[in-house]
Amino acid sequence: MSATEGPVSRAQSREETRHDFRVVSTKDLHVGRVVALRVDDVVMPDGSVAKREVVEHLGAVAIAAVDDDGAITLIHQYRHPLGGRLWELPAGLLDVDGEVPLDSARRELMEEAGLTARRWDVLVDTAASPGFTDEVVRVFLARDLAEVPRELPADDEEADLVVHKVPLAQAVRMALSGELVNSSTVAGVLAAHTVLTGTGQARPADAPWPDRPNTFARRKRR
Repeated sequence: MSATEGPVSRAQSREETRHDFRVVSTKDLHVGRVVALRVDDVVMPDGSVAKREVVEHLGAVAIAAVDDDGAITLIHQYRHPLGGRLWELPAGLLDVDGEVPLDSARRELMEEAGLTARRWDVLVDTAASPGFTDEVVRVFLARDLAEVPRELPADDEEADLVVHKVPLAQAVRMALSGELVNSSTVAGVLAAHTVLTGTGQARPADAPWPDRPNTFARRKRR
């Protein structure tokens, strides 16, 4: 690629694609509260049919809330699949039918961190592990913050949640040292630093989200 050429756009790549990975059959293995697991039979370029396991997800939002002093809000929360507590951005599922992602982000920031924000932008959209799940997380940048009362639930992991503010530069070091491992948190911290240091530009809070997952949400509406 020459210095004047940019990366191939998604639209261009779709136009150049020669094979349609057609699904010829599908089977549900599990349908739960948060995810579903299905197996698709998919036609490969050589004509063979391969099985692909797919974890359907509601999608989620995460919030990089940075105050006027340049500190970002992190939460320390138990994550059962990893068997321990992780430092993460405030985040939550898109589990309210009809709620737009920005409103979900406002709600989660208030519930988990006790904060509201007057300025919102989109930082990044992160596909958690596109080899087997359609989960995508939209990370927002929240600024002009104000504190509000929090009401923590008493019956799940969030009852044990701890909120902490750290300088954004320190959060970047935590990401690079491996102290932060949640993918949307790492991406959000690095993207927030990029935007706030003037080397990148955020998108509008209502920017299009073509990869927002919707298959599992449609299941829940049935």
